[in-house]
Formats: sequence, C-alpha cells, structure tokens
Amino acid sequence: MEKDMRQLSGGMMDRRDFLKISGMLGVGLAAAVAIPASAEAVKFDRKLHKVSETRIAMGTFVSMTLLHTSRDQAQEAICLAFEEIDRLTRDMNRFDRRTAVAQLNREGHLTDVPPDMVNVVRRALAHYKISNGAFDISVKPVVDLLKSSFSGKNPSYPTNREMAEALKLVDASRIQLDGNTILLKKPGMGITLDGIAKGYIIDKASDKVSKLGIENYLINAGGDIRTSGCRLDGKPWTIAVQDPHKERQYPDKIRMTNGAIATSGNYEVYFDREKMFHHIVNPHNGLSPDASNSVSVLAKTAMDADALSTSVFVMRPEKGIRFVNSLPGCECLLVGKGNRKMHSAGWKSA
Repeated sequence: MEKDMRQLSGGMMDRRDFLKISGMLGVGLAAAVAIPASAEAVKFDRKLHKVSETRIAMGTFVSMTLLHTSRDQAQEAICLAFEEIDRLTRDMNRFDRRTAVAQLNREGHLTDVPPDMVNVVRRALAHYKISNGAFDISVKPVVDLLKSSFSGKNPSYPTNREMAEALKLVDASRIQLDGNTILLKKPGMGITLDGIAKGYIIDKASDKVSKLGIENYLINAGGDIRTSGCRLDGKPWTIAVQDPHKERQYPDKIRMTNGAIATSGNYEVYFDREKMFHHIVNPHNGLSPDASNSVSVLAKTAMDADALSTSVFVMRPEKGIRFVNSLPGCECLLVGKGNRKMHSAGWKSA
C-alpha cells in the first residue's frame, strides 16, 4: 500500500464548497463566503505585498491570496493561474462534445490523448487500485442513469434491472491506458473525472504561481485548497472545516503550510427529493453512501486529496480511517451520523 501511494505522489462539477479559508493574515478565524469576483493589492511594508483575487471558475468561487515582494509579479502569477484553470476546465468538460473526454465516451477509444488527460486518468487508475475500487472513474453509466431517472416530468427510482445493467459497465480495470492511447474495453463504458480533475486543475494553477518564485500563497477553489508557505505573520494558514449542516459550527480547524485538503460530503447535489441519491456513488452497488456526512482529506497534492476524500466517503468510516492511516503523508477527518467525529492517527487540530 505504501509503495502504491509513493507511486501516486510521484506519478502523478460537483461543487465542494465546504472547507472555508480562515485567518488569512493572522487576524483570527474567519470563514470564507461566496462574494463577487474581486481583486485586492495591499502593501504591508517596504518588502511585502498581499495580492488577492476572486473569480468564478469551475462552477464555484476561486480565491487566490499571494504574498510577495513584487506586486506586479504576484498579479501576473494570478492571471497565469486563472488562465490555466480556464484552459483545463474546458479540456476536462465531459459535457462538451469537442473535448477528448467526451470523444472517448462516445467512441470507446482515443489516440493522441492530451497530456493533462493522460495524467488525470493515470492517477485515477492508481487510486482505483489502492482503494480496491472505491474510487472508480468508470461510474459514469450509473451517474447518467440516476440523472435521467430523476429528471423530467415523471421522476422515479431506477429499477433493479436498470441499475444492474449500468453496474455491468462500471469497472476501471477495463480501462486500458497505453502511452497516450485510452481504450474502454467494454461497449457502453464511459468515464467521469469529476472526482479528481478539480484537484488536478488546482495543482496546475499552483505550479504556475510557484514557477514565478512565489513561495507564500493560498488557493481555494470552492473547498479544494492548496497552500504554500505561510501567512503574513509567519504562521501557517488556518483552515476551518464547516459542519455539514452549514450552521457555522465548525467541527475542527487545522493549520497548513505546504499541501492540500479537499472535502467530499452528502450536502451538495441530490438527484431525488428524498435525498437518498447524491453526487457520490458507490461503484459497487450504485447507491449513495450514507455512513458519513463529510470526509476531509489532507494530502501533498489537491489531486490526491480530491480522489482520496471520495474514496473514504464511499468506504465505511472505520475502514476509511484504516485506509488513510496506511498512506504516507495523508490524514483525514470524518463527520458521521449525529455529528460524530473520527480522524486518522496523525490529524492535528489547530
């Protein structure tokens, strides 16, 4: 297991507006809120500027805060990072017929796959392996079935036969990735990158910032968070984990320097009025897991945090905790029924 995770760390739009940024510059805990697109540049002393900007991207609010000696360079980094986010969001959109993802889903095979898509699919298959199938990008047929069943004038639950037929197409081991060629080995298969692409996009935006020599920054994309360095006061960034009921009763807060955190929860998108089927689907049975209300995962990259939070949410809580404990450099916090909190061995509260 540890070997597989090391391979992950080296090989390498469902909204998750759950984790909230707080204590940006040492002024204490303050949850982020959805605000109109905005920009700010403040000079704190002769040597340091804080440059912030918030835009709508990936179907949510994306906020960046950079601390750097050059205001112009920080603003340039933010522009480049948002350009990267926009580019990759377009490329990973399975609903746009022009994208490689959509083409693969239509035709079942694809050559000359773009490098970014190769990276995401390769990492997704690695997560499928280490999670024993809890994370599976081939779950698209089940997601499509749920969406079609509960839409229209006469929404209804899928029949057992319909679900069984859809589940026959769910098996990421039947996805063959060979260089820049992808083959779906069973007709009717399809992939969705919703549970991993967002984290990858945030990592790529982070790379754009780092390559300009900026060491202290924070990127928050609707709850998928990537941090580097520290705040103005030299202390780690502070993240507050909001409760699933969104009553501002935060289950916990943590401090971060270099790393990422992502949250998966049952508080987001439901297919049915009874709220039995939400956007996270168990690939083994087609049902929405209900043992946890939310799962937050710390990892070295947003991509891994994204995929792991989904994996653990699909598992039973105790199994999910054991799973994360086996992964080097990862920690997790689960909020279960009755707001019961469980966490991995190395999870540290602020």
